[in-house]
Amino acid sequence: MSTDLCYVYAVCHPFDAPLQAELVGVEGRPPRLLRHEGLIAVVGAAPEADFAEEPLRAHLEDLDWLTATARAHEAVVAALTTVTSPLPLRLATVFRDDSGVRSMMQEERARFHSALGRLAGRVEWGVKVYADAAPTPPPPEPRSVAGTSAGPGSGRAYLRSRRAQRDALDDTRQRAERFAERLHEGLSRHAVATRPHPPQNPALARASGVNILNSAYLVDRTASEDFIERVDGTKDEEPDVRVELTGPWAGYSFTMEEAGR
Repeated sequence: MSTDLCYVYAVCHPFDAPLQAELVGVEGRPPRLLRHEGLIAVVGAAPEADFAEEPLRAHLEDLDWLTATARAHEAVVAALTTVTSPLPLRLATVFRDDSGVRSMMQEERARFHSALGRLAGRVEWGVKVYADAAPTPPPPEPRSVAGTSAGPGSGRAYLRSRRAQRDALDDTRQRAERFAERLHEGLSRHAVATRPHPPQNPALARASGVNILNSAYLVDRTASEDFIERVDGTKDEEPDVRVELTGPWAGYSFTMEEAGR
C-alpha cells in the first residue's frame, strides 16, 4: 500500500477565513492548514508512488501529468489569494510528513516573514504587449504559363510586394516597442515592484503575434482597479499592437528578495 507524502502549496501569515469546502488540490486531495511559529503552511496529501524522487523525475517528462499537477497547485494558490496574500512554493514541494514541513518552516522562518511582508495586501498582475501585424498575403510567385516564362516585370512586382510586407512588419514592431516602453514606465509608477520576464517563444505561446513586453507588476489590492483602468485605457492607442492583462495572481514573480530591484 502506497504511503502519502506531505505536499506544500504555499506559506501564509495566519488568516481567519476558512478554505472553500469544495477546494481540492493535487490528486484530488483537499488542502489543510499546518500552523507553526506564527506561520501557516497550506499542505495536502500526495501519494509517494508519484511524488517520491524517482517517480517524480519520470513524471516531470510527462506533459499531461505535469499540466494537471500544475493546474491543481495553482487552483489552491488562487483560492488562497482571495482570502490572504500567500507565498507560493515551487511545484511539487514535498516532505515525508508534517514534522518535515515544520522543520522547513523553522529554518526558513526569517525569509518567509520577509517575503510575506512584501506581498501583504498585494497581488500580481501580468501585462503583455504583442505586435499583431497581419499583412496582405503576397501575390503568387511568377510561374511559366503555357510554356512561356513570366516577364521580368512580374518578378519585380513580387519582390516589391515582399519588401513592403517586411517594412510594414518592421514598422509595427518598432511602434510596439516604443508603446511597450511607455506603458511599462507608466505602470511601474503605480506598482510596488516590477519583474520583467523574457518574451514568450512564438512556437510555444498560444497567442498570435510577436511578444514585445512580458512583465509582472506587484500592486496594492486597493490600487488594482486603477491599475486595470490604466491598462485598458491604452488598448486602442496603436493599430496592430495588442495589450493583454492577466491576474490578479499570487505574487509568483516576487517571492525572492531581489524581485523588482
